[in-house]
Amino acid sequence: MVLLRKLTALQYPNLENINIQDEGVYRNIVVWLEGNRVKKCDQSLSDQLGDTTSSNWNDFYLTYLKSLNCPENINKEAQIDWLAGYAIKSSYQKEKNKFNSIESTKKSTTPNVVTDNPLDKLDFSCQEFYDGVTNLAKVLKVTPHPDHYVTLEACRKVVESHFINEKNPGKDHGNKGTPFPYHNTDLGFDLGDVGLNQAAKVLRLIYIQDLRNLQTKGNEVIVSVQNITANPKTDTKLGKVGK
Repeated sequence: MVLLRKLTALQYPNLENINIQDEGVYRNIVVWLEGNRVKKCDQSLSDQLGDTTSSNWNDFYLTYLKSLNCPENINKEAQIDWLAGYAIKSSYQKEKNKFNSIESTKKSTTPNVVTDNPLDKLDFSCQEFYDGVTNLAKVLKVTPHPDHYVTLEACRKVVESHFINEKNPGKDHGNKGTPFPYHNTDLGFDLGDVGLNQAAKVLRLIYIQDLRNLQTKGNEVIVSVQNITANPKTDTKLGKVGK
């Protein structure tokens, strides 16, 4: 969970209870972030946020987020995730020299690996990357998730599916075969509910299918490497080795 990692980095004192579906917990996290890490709002708004039982708390919270230039039209899970990221940025700015000295020490004790791959230089936790993933999701019409890594994975699947369909138009890419009578199979354990038992059987079949796809991709990688490194060359179509 990205929010848990961020709150851990910020040294939030109550990590065992960060159920943000609980309104009281949610508000307490916001108050702690502002009071201990962000420290941007004036005393009046700070006092209003501190009154977590107020019926107007949500209005004060939206005013607070607006003052920080938080993106609009995102849900509460995304709002608190953004606020935690903002708090990390604020903490870094306040102790930049300290963190930079630690980074310098690391650089002096680790080998300098030079790479031309621009992806190696990306900061996947920065606000700019988060905004980029959000904008990509809007273009692909993917519903954003509070965890931008989950959103990015969903975008990957959409793009991959589109690419496969473009490469082989008119082809049915669904899995075909004889329907498997999973209702009659033995699960091996009992969850105490018929519906849960059937769901567990389906999840097991999906997991097996994922493993089969992974094995197929692994085999394709091995064949691709062998086509480059094999000596003598192997013609799998002819079933021959060498000329």
